[in-house]
Amino acid sequence: MQSLLLDFLKVTESAAVAALPWVGSGDKIAADGAATNAMRETLNKMKMHSKIVIGEGEIDEAPMLYIGEELGKGGSHEVDIAVDPIEGTTPTVNGQGNAITVIAAAEKGALLHAPDMYMKKMAVGPKAKGHIDLDAPIEENIKNVAKALGKEVTELNVLIQDRPRHEEYIERIRETGAKVRLFHDGDVIYAIATCIESLGVDMFLGIGGAPEGVLGAVAARCMGGEMQAKLLPRNEEEIARCIEMGINNFESVLTQDDLVRTDDCLFAATGITDNIIIDGIETNDGNYHTSSILVNGREKQVRYVKSVYPVKAIV
Repeated sequence: MQSLLLDFLKVTESAAVAALPWVGSGDKIAADGAATNAMRETLNKMKMHSKIVIGEGEIDEAPMLYIGEELGKGGSHEVDIAVDPIEGTTPTVNGQGNAITVIAAAEKGALLHAPDMYMKKMAVGPKAKGHIDLDAPIEENIKNVAKALGKEVTELNVLIQDRPRHEEYIERIRETGAKVRLFHDGDVIYAIATCIESLGVDMFLGIGGAPEGVLGAVAARCMGGEMQAKLLPRNEEEIARCIEMGINNFESVLTQDDLVRTDDCLFAATGITDNIIIDGIETNDGNYHTSSILVNGREKQVRYVKSVYPVKAIV
């Protein structure tokens, strides 16, 4: 996978640049379509056999990158891909922060084929790895994470999305004395934040999309952190979907190894607009200036990448 790092970086950079004209436009379909088309075109130039295992829908929902779609020019690499052409479509078209393009990849068969439904997720960075249990009360997890980090509970910062479904979690976290930091959109970037010590984010918790959970889990594994998750099917149709995708014991906690089963994986994200980890695209002197984060599971090394693209090279 290491040999494909820069190729996958170009995938997210091209998608971010393609989405830029739609920032503030209010047109979600056009923005997502532009990013998707750029990703597909770039992926199809890569020397690999790849399949989308986490995408935006089924084959009849094309032109989105659909589950089961095969991409690449062929070669010796067999790769499973999880993708979100725009993580944060709403902030993109509203001209707000926290919009990124995201891709994760691993050797064939290594990524959970997560159905598009709700998932409960908890993530921590490297120092707290091995000290969380999604089945345990949140109070116990907070105590254990604080101990692992050498902090008082009152010093702990927990990131959670500002949604009505999280009101009980927010109240219980605050009752322990820990601090809650709320965010509005884009939970992949905040799961990653737990693995960057300088950001002061100690834990991520919440209920959100399962596809985003797998993307976050790959990033966490690449950066030495940990994510645990549990699928939350809401009806018989979603239960059947789990079984169809090979997940029979959907009530069990999914460990880091269930979500991504190898260190031979990578994660790349490029900012469309500013967020707590990477900057959005800037344009000056006829160039696009992109900021990205690039990590792989073998090295556990985080790369922050600045790239410059002449406008004429894109349009």
